[in-house]
Amino acid sequence: MTSTILPPNTKRISPLGRVEGDLDLNIKVDDGVVTDAWTEASMFRGFEIILKGKDPQAGLIVTPRICGICGGSHLYKAVYALDTAWRTHVPHSATLVRNIAQACETLQSIPRWFYALFAIDLTNKNYARSPYYAEAVKRFAPFVGTSYEPGVTLSGKPVEVYAIFGGQWPHSSFMIPGGVMCAPTLSDVTRSISILEFWKREWLEKQWLGCSIERWLANKTWADVLAWADENDAQRNSDCGLFLRMSLDIGLDKFGKGCGAFLATGTYFQPELYERPTVEGRNAALINRSGVYDGAEFHDFDQANVREDITHSHYKGSSLLHPWDGVTEPIDPLEGAKQGKYSWAKSPRYLVPGKGQIPLEAGPLSRQVIAGRPGAAKHQDYDPLFLDAIRTVGPSVLVRVMARMHEACKYYNLARRWLGELDLHDKFYTKPTEHAEGKGFGSTEAARGSLSDWIIIKNGKIENYQVVTPTAWNIGPLDGKNVHGPMEQSFIGARIADPADPVEVGHVARSFDSCLVCTVHTYDAKSGRELARFKIGEGAR
Repeated sequence: MTSTILPPNTKRISPLGRVEGDLDLNIKVDDGVVTDAWTEASMFRGFEIILKGKDPQAGLIVTPRICGICGGSHLYKAVYALDTAWRTHVPHSATLVRNIAQACETLQSIPRWFYALFAIDLTNKNYARSPYYAEAVKRFAPFVGTSYEPGVTLSGKPVEVYAIFGGQWPHSSFMIPGGVMCAPTLSDVTRSISILEFWKREWLEKQWLGCSIERWLANKTWADVLAWADENDAQRNSDCGLFLRMSLDIGLDKFGKGCGAFLATGTYFQPELYERPTVEGRNAALINRSGVYDGAEFHDFDQANVREDITHSHYKGSSLLHPWDGVTEPIDPLEGAKQGKYSWAKSPRYLVPGKGQIPLEAGPLSRQVIAGRPGAAKHQDYDPLFLDAIRTVGPSVLVRVMARMHEACKYYNLARRWLGELDLHDKFYTKPTEHAEGKGFGSTEAARGSLSDWIIIKNGKIENYQVVTPTAWNIGPLDGKNVHGPMEQSFIGARIADPADPVEVGHVARSFDSCLVCTVHTYDAKSGRELARFKIGEGAR
């Protein structure tokens, strides 16, 4: 059944059966340019329904199973939702362990995503005329590329550190209200340091950068990055140098802008500032800051301003509710289509003072834009590079990818520092009082962006539980004002060289790294005829 919102002749394909779900991207092309786009999340999850009525700690077990690649991020925000609801005490070293684990999960995702998902499209035959094509095929061809195999293999090293502290990865549940279920030894710490040093030396510096991380982090403007790529042969011939030069040659800096507004809920806590987690005290305790950039101005992030719009989602009604008041009442998609509904994803929006509800992009670019906001406290991250990038050259596929790769250096430095700060004689757990009533909010920055839980506890059970993922922020459908979500907006205006092989839309979709297997359906705007289907991310997310 086709939604009345979508173009004529749109076909819904059956789900491919992946754990995370499936996403259909329907785009209209007029004379080689994308003129409209719709995202259809085609699988119902219903974790909020599963959790209702369960023990409050069920979220620690259930939500890490939402995603097989960032389950640790789900655990991290779920435990802080309970910490705030139960008003726990979290020992200093327990906070450090949580931070280390969260950072290591993101570190593994960075090279794995680049080589296994994004870079393989650089070997598409449409780029055969690029002077960098032969080298891209040599390095990035799946399974056989000279950079592909070590990049993917070495990506697993950081989660070895996660497993040292968490017992396993993925799907660990070692973070619990009041701390963590581990008491690391000196051997654990020294082994973790050795693993991260190996990862930094063999992949990050030798293969990706061709220089030290200190040299890379000296880049403070986009002009600095471009100059860096030609500074010497090692940097020029690194995977990063090749990617930059080829991206500029094939035009990845020319499309994929999106909505131009950004959200970061922030992550990692300064231990002494968040020993007793509260919703109100969260922003000041963050190391990687939260915030909203509306395209012109910065705003403090306030979870009270988050809303979920379901006007074009397969849920009953057309409400715009805060997650604590959130309702998840699914309806038959056949019935939903009659009401103009076309996706199982909700449409998260943020109430910006003076501007009303607006869509916001989540992800590495978003958090690096927020990192450029002046006024950081001594313990907080300040990094002007990507704020300069979006203000000088604008958001694009290239800038979005580079923001994610940039974080490898920053998160390595953080994890390495925290390992050195662990006090092995400290407590790692304080038994909490399990209050029968409470409201909590927990959030983090997963590899893909802002990931949050809202929980209400009543009579010792979960009364309401709402999860808002970065994928939802990015791929949500039209809202009640018929404003497209960030990914939908990012397709519009892209020029397609070959409508039968629309690799450009693949670049855009992969740059967001939605936690869904995507199929892009390309339609001619004049005839409504389907021109191509382009699968994105199959077998990975």
